Amino acid sequence: MRVNRPEEFPDDFWIPIPLDTNNITAFSPYLVPQDHLGTPFIFYSMSAFMFVLWVAGTAINVLTIACTVKYKKLRSHLNYILVNLAVANLLVSSVGSFTCFVCFAFRYMYLGPIGCKIEGFTAAIGGMVSLWSLAVIAFERWLVVCKPLGNFAFRSSHALACCALTWVCALSAAVPPLVGWSRYIPEGMQCSCAPDWYTTGNKFNNETFVMYLFCFCFAVPFSTIIFCYSQLLFMLKSAVKAQAESASTQKAEKEVTKMVVIMVFGFLVCWLPYVSFALWIINNRGQPFDLRLATIPSCFSKASTVYNPVIYILLNKQFRSCLRKMVGMSGGDEEESSTSQSATEVSKVGPA
Repeated sequence: MRVNRPEEFPDDFWIPIPLDTNNITAFSPYLVPQDHLGTPFIFYSMSAFMFVLWVAGTAINVLTIACTVKYKKLRSHLNYILVNLAVANLLVSSVGSFTCFVCFAFRYMYLGPIGCKIEGFTAAIGGMVSLWSLAVIAFERWLVVCKPLGNFAFRSSHALACCALTWVCALSAAVPPLVGWSRYIPEGMQCSCAPDWYTTGNKFNNETFVMYLFCFCFAVPFSTIIFCYSQLLFMLKSAVKAQAESASTQKAEKEVTKMVVIMVFGFLVCWLPYVSFALWIINNRGQPFDLRLATIPSCFSKASTVYNPVIYILLNKQFRSCLRKMVGMSGGDEEESSTSQSATEVSKVGPA
């Protein structure tokens, strides 16, 4: 087997400790186990965790897609966006989590520089599609419930266009490191890959790329989510005041409030650690830090492939009912999710 030596790939990794360049092969994340960063137990524990994410994330997202294909009643505009979310999660779990599972088992980036770029790219594009899909879901709920455009109907064609837009936005974030604006290198314990947050003053212009990711790929979708869901909650408050005697409206407000809190919390758990770490690195050049901490944000983002479907799909009664039927369990005939029911009730008292 051909050995990839560092001098052949001078821009493919970054060693965060002073080294004699003649002995850099002793620490290359592509050649040797990174035992200077942790004990074998830590690496194997991370491998086991990634194995769970790989199996669970792949299974639950495959079931979501298969369920939508099988049951025609699930092919609504909102569910198209949920399926888009499931496809993105499936890409991350089946490629990103699986690659990390293998590399943590070997305790270094066993798949080499090319494998690093593949893992970094798939994790980036899947994560960005997932993130933008969450913003689209919030935007759709705002249009349907609050009716800012009057009687405008959000149709399946609009949902499909929004899904396509999420992939365009994701590609704009995932492709640049492949063509010279930043780069994909091993991160954390050197068994997963991500854009280069660390180096500065070089040809990759990493600072500008990180700021681009923060502004366009985090701040914009996060602001969209916060704005849309806050407007939704204000609408529900108005509905409660208008129907003070209605117990069903009071219940609707509680249900949607709970859903909104869970959705926003899930978003922050997924992305805030990654963004915070990257911005800290950019604004504290030269400050010492434990490189192993960089693994934690990566784990949170990959774990979203499991908890995103739970929040957005399994809490949907219609999806849950069809899933139970598909796996041979009695599922009942619920046709509407609690959020959809709440939206219907609120829309009756909302502005025309």
